Amino acid sequence: MSATATLARPQAPAVWRPRANPWAIALVVTMATFMEVLDTSIANVSLPHIAGNLSAGTDESTWVLTSYLVSNAIILPISGWLSTIMGRKRFYMTCVALFTVSSFLCGLAPNLGMLIFFRVLQGLGGGGLAPSEQAILADTFEPAKRGIAFAIYGIAVVTAPAIGPTLGGFITDNYSWRWIFFINIPVGIISLLLTNRLVEDPPYLRGRKAGRIDYIGLILIAVGLGALQIVLDKGQRDDWFESTFIMTYSVVAGVGLVAALIWEWRSEHPIIELRLLKSRSFFISTCAMFMLGIVLFATTLLLPQMMQELFGYTAQEAGMALSPGGIAVILLLPAVGILISKIDARYMIAFGFLVTSVSLFHFSHLTLDMSFGDAMWARVFQASGVAFLFIPIQTVAYIGMAREKSNAISGITNLARNIGGSVGISFVTTFLARRAQYHQSFLSEHMGNANPAFRGALTGATNNLIHHGAPAAAASQQAYGMLYNTLARQSTFLAYMDTYWILAVGAAILVPCVFLMKKARATQAAAH
Repeated sequence: MSATATLARPQAPAVWRPRANPWAIALVVTMATFMEVLDTSIANVSLPHIAGNLSAGTDESTWVLTSYLVSNAIILPISGWLSTIMGRKRFYMTCVALFTVSSFLCGLAPNLGMLIFFRVLQGLGGGGLAPSEQAILADTFEPAKRGIAFAIYGIAVVTAPAIGPTLGGFITDNYSWRWIFFINIPVGIISLLLTNRLVEDPPYLRGRKAGRIDYIGLILIAVGLGALQIVLDKGQRDDWFESTFIMTYSVVAGVGLVAALIWEWRSEHPIIELRLLKSRSFFISTCAMFMLGIVLFATTLLLPQMMQELFGYTAQEAGMALSPGGIAVILLLPAVGILISKIDARYMIAFGFLVTSVSLFHFSHLTLDMSFGDAMWARVFQASGVAFLFIPIQTVAYIGMAREKSNAISGITNLARNIGGSVGISFVTTFLARRAQYHQSFLSEHMGNANPAFRGALTGATNNLIHHGAPAAAASQQAYGMLYNTLARQSTFLAYMDTYWILAVGAAILVPCVFLMKKARATQAAAH
């Protein structure tokens, strides 16, 4: 009887797993993603060389960066939809091929116009890599091991922006700016060959129909996100809303995005599945990823820029201050990947934002006497907090979601991180300029003969110059110049400290918000 009952009992459906070794798949799909994320920052320090070589102005050359970011932002949210239509493996390989070929063409570009066009293609190919890889990892690994898999992915996403400027500066100084694009070619070819051999689509994606194409949603998303990216990238340079160009694109971005949100929410077959955000945990995960993008990209910009502008370091030397932080992340991420299956992810995310906030407050209390070591260890402290954010946020985003939503989830979270990065860079650039003006105006009020301290400093500087052979009349003017340079340096440094402080406050705000998520561990797969 018991045997009969046993035979009659329905068998649970077997969970699909790929035939190839999952860890080999994780390493393969991470290769191309690392190069794609690297390309978001590697060209920054090469712009003067590109402009000079292609006979273009400095302002014109910045479109080399903007064009990539715009096309990248457009493809990210629709990558999940494209994966469903084409098949995830085929879409991923198409993106790798497009990224590789366009990188080759970027390196051969004869003029700026062609380089910008090829960068658009490169951004379209690169934008689909990270969401596809993330979805591949989510389906390849069981929930208990997903944290380690995301750790491998996290190493690429977190460290690539940090080493990009340093590597770009080294290649440009020692070889040619064209090689910052050529280095992608061998990686792309190897990635294509190994992906074709190892990666496969899960059964639920094979032969699946995506429904009718949402042309209106596609156009609204492309226009809205493209215009937004242009505004964020060009805003400070063109003095924001004092510029007709920025004002026009701001209106286009606002109308396009609002219309896209309304349309996609009501659409039966949306390009972006905004209804996923009705899940409280997924919504907060998306917000946390947005904040992580702000902190990650903003601090990666701030530290080397400050060290070059105020302390006279070269681009390569300033970039080296970021490297130990990247090493710290690499060492911590595997441990975080293991802990995520044992500890409530909310505690890890809260801890990560807390450490990040405290480290940024520490940055805001540095002085002009700081050494290279001070900056390096402060960066290590800050990067340690980031290591506790990326994997838990990614893991929580998938918990409780159906497997069929993996592509959509990865597209939304990667879009949040990238837009956060653009907002972060735009914000700190603007905030720095405004606070530097404020501090300079405030400090200059004390540069008058009515201030005994100023008179003493001016007299001392003048006498010192005369002592070294300067004529008395010229010495006074030179002394004024020296004191003004000191004031400008102090004003700029105070602006950097203010920027770190405001970023610290932003990270601190996220700490209590994390506990609005539902309690979850990576082992709780739910529907996924």
